[in-house]
Amino acid sequence: MVAFKGIWTKDFWRAVSGEYLATLIFVLLGLGSTINWAAGQEKPPPADLVLISLCFGLSIATMVQCFGHISGGHINPAVTAAMVVTRKLSLAKAVFYVVAQCLGAITGAGILYIVTPAAVRGSLGVTTVNSDISLGHGLLVELLITFELVFTVFATCDPKRTDLGGSAGLAIGFAVAIGHLFAIPYTGASMNPARSFGPAMVTLNFESHWVYWVGPILGGILAAGLYEYLYCPDPEVKERLKHVFKKDTSGKYREVESDDVAVKPGSIHTIDLEKQEKKDPFHDSMGEVLSSV
Repeated sequence: MVAFKGIWTKDFWRAVSGEYLATLIFVLLGLGSTINWAAGQEKPPPADLVLISLCFGLSIATMVQCFGHISGGHINPAVTAAMVVTRKLSLAKAVFYVVAQCLGAITGAGILYIVTPAAVRGSLGVTTVNSDISLGHGLLVELLITFELVFTVFATCDPKRTDLGGSAGLAIGFAVAIGHLFAIPYTGASMNPARSFGPAMVTLNFESHWVYWVGPILGGILAAGLYEYLYCPDPEVKERLKHVFKKDTSGKYREVESDDVAVKPGSIHTIDLEKQEKKDPFHDSMGEVLSSV
């Protein structure tokens, strides 16, 4: 129940609604670029991969810039899962985020379905694995491109770095565009379970849909874990791993430090869970919360 204490606040619901709106706009604009308006012609031209890639990339860059300070600008269940495994977001709050992202994606895809003529609607941008490759290969492609995306998120929004310049949102948008330029012929380049879930729900086409949840989430978790715990570990987190938490007779959790040279070995420090809970990540800067697709 402690994990759910932070959700009954105005700031939290502002953040959740921000994820909903950002995902709605992203999915609406991104899927709109997949509509082939020449579909009614005798020999319609193939889909413009560059147009689609740039639209998805620039859309996510814009949404991250707009909503990064409001919700962290996840706009992607894979990014939210990455935040959970690196302890930047509680599991309880992550559940609300993912639900908001999925509802936003359904709404965005639904709006596009309504405003687009049936003759050119096509598959409405539903992602499917190329019939020339296996589902396992499709899963691997989704894992790799989401790994590239989430690693970019963590690297460009790392508050420990002093060499960063330019726009983190634009770098994340480029990561999305690169993933699309490479993977559209393979899997449609989802990189985002909500992006795939929205049009699949509207068209009721769930062919191989599990690939677009398992692949991106595994890729995001792997990228986050490698960045946070192997390549650029936080010294403070490393110190916390040395601590052992025990409950005393009064029921309060206490922190026993044994390897801290600044404190006498065996000394005990009381942890105020109330103060810990008040440190809401949504009040932090975009670099601390981390933003992404």
